[in-house]
This record gives sequence, structure tokens and C-alpha cells, in this order.
Amino acid sequence: MLVKDLPESVLSTLRLGTAIPALPLCLDRNRKFDERHQRALIRYYLDAGVGGIAVAVHSTQFQIREPSVGLFKPLLELVAEEVKRQKRNTVLIAGVCGKEKQAVSEAETARSLGYHACLASLAAYRNCPIEESIGHCRKVAAVMPVFGFYMQTAVGGTLLPLSFWRKFSEIENILGIKIAPFNRYQTMDVVRAVAESGRENEILLYTGNDDSIVADLLTEFKVSTFQGEKRIRIRGGLLGHWGVWTRKAVELLEDIKRVRDMESVPARMLTIGAEVTDMNAVIFDAANGFHGCIPGIHEVLFRQGLMQTPYCLNPDEQLSPGQKEEIGRVIKAYPHLVDDDFVLENLHQWLS
Repeated sequence: MLVKDLPESVLSTLRLGTAIPALPLCLDRNRKFDERHQRALIRYYLDAGVGGIAVAVHSTQFQIREPSVGLFKPLLELVAEEVKRQKRNTVLIAGVCGKEKQAVSEAETARSLGYHACLASLAAYRNCPIEESIGHCRKVAAVMPVFGFYMQTAVGGTLLPLSFWRKFSEIENILGIKIAPFNRYQTMDVVRAVAESGRENEILLYTGNDDSIVADLLTEFKVSTFQGEKRIRIRGGLLGHWGVWTRKAVELLEDIKRVRDMESVPARMLTIGAEVTDMNAVIFDAANGFHGCIPGIHEVLFRQGLMQTPYCLNPDEQLSPGQKEEIGRVIKAYPHLVDDDFVLENLHQWLS
């Protein structure tokens, strides 16, 4: 499957810029898969106005692939089925990871289930030569369209230099890149590589920098290349942070799209950007090296009733000391960025 074969509705949604939450995994009190709340969570995202959903990515927990858990394919199936049932034209992105054999197999599974692209993790190629990582990406791209993934090292990513992104941008069947190194210098490496490739209108940039969401989306990057000056934007977000308070995330993105072409961006947007970063620091547990990033997401959804429990597959993966109190603090401090009323109004029908 090639990028050119994707439905125009999918390509249009991604080009215009959309909100794509990274799907968390719902578990019951016995740490078993909770299908009822999982479907409710998907319905919440769809009714919140997202344009896509990313499944089997970091926020979903990589352990879903372990034989003792066995949830990779069932979860992909459930999401695709629920999106179809709700009659939505939603972009479906599946995370693929591991070395070549595993990643290609996962991409083939995603393609067979109707997914539009895969998000390719390169964590398994940490400290490998660039050519080996690029060869891996080519093999995955031969199966289906690929979203590149610059994942921050604190949660398992690997450093990917400018030379990597230059070569990556030359691969056919690249749909986009999720930029998530949580680092401005490394973010610029990706932007520059895509601009220099001449494919800035084909390879769509999406922010995964949860620490600087608003700044990424407001900025028009200006890059000098041999072809002349290029202007390029990060079009939307594919974010773990947008897995919570999603209705407000969608509204924020639309607000940003309305103002970012103004000669003078309203100062209030910078204030909101700082508020979002404060919220993210708490949810993702930046103070403790991101140890509680997935439990933080779960805690918010649990408080809203969208999860039956805040549990992770690994019983040792829990909130850090003081993180629960900090989540309460930001909820109280930034009520305009919290969608509790929206959830309360609709939760019953999502769970039915």
C-alpha cells in the first residue's frame, strides 16, 4: 500500500492538521483487558473531534506484544471495528517496533486490518549504524505508509542525527514524521532535513513534543536550502498528552490554526502554551525522569470514569510520590483546559 493509494479524506485530514491521541490501554481490577471501557475511550476521542487515533504506541504499553498478554492484534481490530461502527473517517495509525522481522509482521497485520500508516519505532536500533536503521525503515515502508518517529531517549528512544533524517526523507512511501525528542535542536534537525529534501509538501510533520505543543504548532520554520528558502509548519499533533482532556486539545488546535498566520500571534497563546507544558510535566512525571508518564495518563482518565482502574500491565508501573497531588493541582489551576463537563455529560452513552 502506497501513500498515493490512501483515501483522499485521510490525506486531506493530515494535511490540514489534526489531533491524533495516542491510545492508552484499559484494564479491569484484575489487570485484564477491559473492552467496555476501551470502546468508551475510543468513542470519547471520536466525539471530542479527533482526526485520527494512534494504537499500539508507547502510551498503549509495549507489553501488549508479549505472548502472555497477546493484545497487539486484538486491540488493533477493536479500534478499527469501533471506528467503522461509529461511521467516522478517522486516520488509523499503528505503532510497530522491534527488529525487521517483528516490525514488518506488525505492519502487515495493521495493513490487513485497514490501518492507513504505521508509526515506526527505532528503539531496537539504538547505537546501530545509520544505514542499518534506514534499511529497516525501507523494509517497513515497502509494506505500508510510514510515519517516522523521533522518540525521546528518556522513554526508550535513540538519538537520530541530521544525517539520518536526510536519508529517511529520501525513502519512498513516507507519509509523515512524529517529532518527539523533547529537544529543540533535534526538532530542528527533522525540520531542516525535510525542507532540504524538497518533499516538505509530501512528508507531513506532526509534533510529539508534549513539552512544547503550542510553540511547535504556532511556529513557521524558515529554512535556507539549495533550492531556496523553504517555509514549513508542523501541521498537527500525535501526542500522548492528547490522550487526556482531548476535547480541549481539539479546541486548542483549532484556535492555533486560526491565529498562526497572523502577523502578530496573540500573547495569550504563549500563556496557554506554558500552562499546557505545566500540565504535561505533571502527567508525564518529568520531575522523576518520566517514570510515571503512563500512570499519569491513566490517573486522569480514571478520575473521569473513562477507565475502570488506573492500572498498567506492569504492577510496578505506578504514579511517583506526589504525582497524584500534582495532577489535582493542575486540574484546579487550569479549568479552561480540562473537559470534565464534556465527559460527565456523555460518559453514560459511551459506556453503553
